[in-house]
Amino acid sequence: MPPTDAPVSPDPVDELAAAFARDGVVCVRRLFGRAEVAAAAEVIEAVMERPGPHAKVASGPEDPGRFFEDFVRWQELPALEELAVTSSAAAVAARLLGGGAVRFYHDHVLVKEGGTEQRTPWHQDQPYYNVDGRGVSAWIPVDPVPRPGSLELLAGSHHGPWYLPRTFLAKEAKWFPEGSLAELPDLEAGRDGLDIRSFELAPGDAVFFDFLTVHGAPGFPFSGRRRVLSLRYLSAGARHAPRPWATSPPFEGLEAELAAGAAMDHPLFPLVSHRSSPTTSAGE
Repeated sequence: MPPTDAPVSPDPVDELAAAFARDGVVCVRRLFGRAEVAAAAEVIEAVMERPGPHAKVASGPEDPGRFFEDFVRWQELPALEELAVTSSAAAVAARLLGGGAVRFYHDHVLVKEGGTEQRTPWHQDQPYYNVDGRGVSAWIPVDPVPRPGSLELLAGSHHGPWYLPRTFLAKEAKWFPEGSLAELPDLEAGRDGLDIRSFELAPGDAVFFDFLTVHGAPGFPFSGRRRVLSLRYLSAGARHAPRPWATSPPFEGLEAELAAGAAMDHPLFPLVSHRSSPTTSAGE
């Protein structure tokens, strides 16, 4: 389905927020209209043409496709900053995090070319970060995403423990030391008995998920590309948690400007302004 600017009736705020609190994931249809989808696609192309210092290819050289990632480009790209701080993504994030002020944390571009075999391993996002407290990601494709190539999320896992983060390819414990956090169970072995959510997505649809929701994604065995802009937001209660290692993404030197345990009140994490009544509808 192509993106549309036709208004739809928003679901009650309480219904959307209650589903998110229970499951740690909600799908919001038509979050972005045509103009915003086009702007997001242009942003992704600009990032791919001029990768930043945190860009990486998260697939091996033998992969017939390619999995490209880049982070924290909003300060260089005004169109990306506008999407992050004034779009309906910010409004929905604020709803899901309980209302009130939220801060933009960072952007993440993820592109799987057609034919990519590399799976995004199951993981949580928060253990890679330099924050404690609640946050939410908006995963917004600008291409149609069939369900077999879409994001997968383990409903309710945001209530559980933190799991040891590892590098995606080498499986190294680059962040928390070995044994300091629980190991993620083998979800693939028992997936038939798990409440795994995934969605067929049109351009401009979005999946919102808690920073602690366990998620992953298959490869992309299709002819097109899967270009995604992920926008990440922090609750007012989030606090700076400096680590003795480089976080992903890193914020070099931040500990000299923001004390441990302090609110994330810093120009790197702007307070967002948002539309008071986004025209969105919840998905399945």
